[in-house]
Amino acid sequence: MYTYSISGTYTDLYELVMAQAYFLENRHQTPAVFDYFFRKLPFDGGYVVFAGLHELLEVLEDWTFSESDIAYLQESLHLHPAFLDYLRQFHFTGNLYACREGEVVFPYEPVVRVEAPILEAQILETLLLNILNFQSLIATKAARIRYVSGEKSLSEFGFRRAQGLAGIMTARAAVIGGFQSTSNVYAGERYGIPVVGTMAHAFVQSYASEVEAFRAFARHHPQGCIFLVDTYDTLHSGIPNAIIVAKEMEQQGRQALGIRLDSGDLAYLSRRARVMLDEAGLSYMKIAVSNQLDEYLIRSLREQGAPIDIFGVGTKLAIGHPDAVLDGVYKLCEINHVPTIKLSESLTKMNLPGKKQVFRILHNDGQFLGADVITRDDEQETEIDVMYHPFEPGKFKKIKGYAREPLLFPVMKNGNRITAAPSLNAIAAYARERLQQLPPEYKRFEFPHVYKVGLSEKLLHLRDQLRAQYQTSWLNHDT
Repeated sequence: MYTYSISGTYTDLYELVMAQAYFLENRHQTPAVFDYFFRKLPFDGGYVVFAGLHELLEVLEDWTFSESDIAYLQESLHLHPAFLDYLRQFHFTGNLYACREGEVVFPYEPVVRVEAPILEAQILETLLLNILNFQSLIATKAARIRYVSGEKSLSEFGFRRAQGLAGIMTARAAVIGGFQSTSNVYAGERYGIPVVGTMAHAFVQSYASEVEAFRAFARHHPQGCIFLVDTYDTLHSGIPNAIIVAKEMEQQGRQALGIRLDSGDLAYLSRRARVMLDEAGLSYMKIAVSNQLDEYLIRSLREQGAPIDIFGVGTKLAIGHPDAVLDGVYKLCEINHVPTIKLSESLTKMNLPGKKQVFRILHNDGQFLGADVITRDDEQETEIDVMYHPFEPGKFKKIKGYAREPLLFPVMKNGNRITAAPSLNAIAAYARERLQQLPPEYKRFEFPHVYKVGLSEKLLHLRDQLRAQYQTSWLNHDT
């Protein structure tokens, strides 16, 4: 696991305060259902790649309060002794339903459903949001970068710029979104991700000459040897010295992998570098670039025909620039087997009541139609011929005759995973497959199509019924 312990205290105080109240009121075993979903797409984009699920499940299987946790809660937070005794035996016993990790998901539809005693489900909120919001944000950013990079190699370089240990999750989520490697050795060990690296300017500066620095590096790291060529003068020093050492390596029966550009006009310098390397008979050497890359800069470089083979993407990927957060929320939708909602003056702020399923509507060729329908959990997919706009009364879409597939599946029962976690490569492959099924108009950066998410008639009726019921209750109370 991580270098810090993910225990029951990996939460916000108000979760524990509410949990204590449930316990002392003897309501802690009341069955509850919560939904995880988000309302706004990041990056002004058209989709989100769901990530982090199997990290969450791994934590939940061994999620407890240690004696040191209990001592802290007693001495510093002064929680009730009887509640602390309960926490000593705490472990998660609930059921989870979720989309497959790597799924392409859209606003307002449930992505994870938690069914558990309300105390357990309440404490879970912070942990779930912390893992799923961040990894889904980074996986989505990575998928956007992959989309404009074509088949070029992508490596995640963001550990040093990430917010602390979030850099570990960054590497995992980046692979789900389409990256092939990371500079992060810890993440490479933990997740089995290929680890890559070149050299820093300091290494070059530490030698009397640039060419001697390159020779030393080649002697001790011949496999994957990439020369950083912009410490002094890229075209008049860096690349010529890289060529000298690469030719020396050839005489020793070895090959340098390439050069890296980390500053300047990357399109111009990469074109000049390609000519210089080819004229020296080093056409096999790759050109790698880094320095504040994101999907827009990479798209520009590709449009300019820059002969770049490897993109190293760091800061803007690791921090999810410019959004920095996915606004996923966790809302109670059923208590003691009774559907419930949170009211708001705005329909968009109301959650959907009860247990639900989501069906994706498909064209005959398997491509996404551009419509998902949220239903009550007990509805059959064949019953649903029309889906209704969740916020605009009277607006609907006919979906009769189209294929559809459920998105929510059981992933945890009684606190135990139902199946073994898939490999990271398998999750990434699934994300790639689903993104290929998403039509390009939803993947473009400027004014992407809005993917329609609608409600079944039964779910719409239940929401509107509860809304009217609660509003009437308020009015009667006020009078």
